[in-house]
Amino acid sequence: MRRQGVVLVVATSVGMVMLILAASGVAQQAASEGPYKVLKTAKVSGDGGFDCVYANDAGRRLYIPRTEQTGARITVFDLDTLAPVGTIANASARGAAVDPKSGHGFGSSKPVVMWDTKTLATIKSIDVDGGPDGILFDPFNARVYVFSHWAPNATVINAADGSIAGTIDLGGAPEQAVTDGKGHLYVDIEDKHNIAVVDAKTMTVTAHYDLAGKCGVPGGLAFDVKNHVLFAACHEPALMAILSSVDGKSITILTDREWSGWGDV
Repeated sequence: MRRQGVVLVVATSVGMVMLILAASGVAQQAASEGPYKVLKTAKVSGDGGFDCVYANDAGRRLYIPRTEQTGARITVFDLDTLAPVGTIANASARGAAVDPKSGHGFGSSKPVVMWDTKTLATIKSIDVDGGPDGILFDPFNARVYVFSHWAPNATVINAADGSIAGTIDLGGAPEQAVTDGKGHLYVDIEDKHNIAVVDAKTMTVTAHYDLAGKCGVPGGLAFDVKNHVLFAACHEPALMAILSSVDGKSITILTDREWSGWGDV
């Protein structure tokens, strides 16, 4: 999903702080609804839409890939103040991910761009097949997963040196992914209406949790790691499937009215 007209908004509720990215004029409307209070806003200058925004908690930085054909880049902001930090140039990425231990960042561009998170200097470009879209860093074995809607569905990169560890056939078009940090990844497969379970050790798919008949085209995915609960936000129809990450059993289904106020998962 590509968006235009970026505004950064920091909103807070009881015990919770979150970042909202919205089109100009939407932020004030969102602030008047629900339990959140807007603390500050910051306009992101320049042309270009955006897709997936990445907040790196450990490094306290916010990465926003901008997809303008001329001047594609990743703009970087201080996560606490929203002040501009710098730019990673020549990166037409859809998403970003960071390994806090090695201090290496990665953008889902083609080729994949790898940078130093302290200096924002590009370290190398990594040639990959497919069409890089979603991206995830997994701390379990310090690897970055770059997702593509066509083969190979996932390219796995070692975060320490940028070498390619392998590829994974997910059986369909992946959109978003989450990890339990203990060797298991979960990836929503839009065109097959399921969630693929991946063994991070062997880089193989061990199961598909079927969402057909519950909700279709899962585009968003969130994970309650402590309670082993997955939240899959679907487009057709606009429902949210809540299921167990252990065996894929359905817990409940929420309608769009019940969860639309939550924003994107």
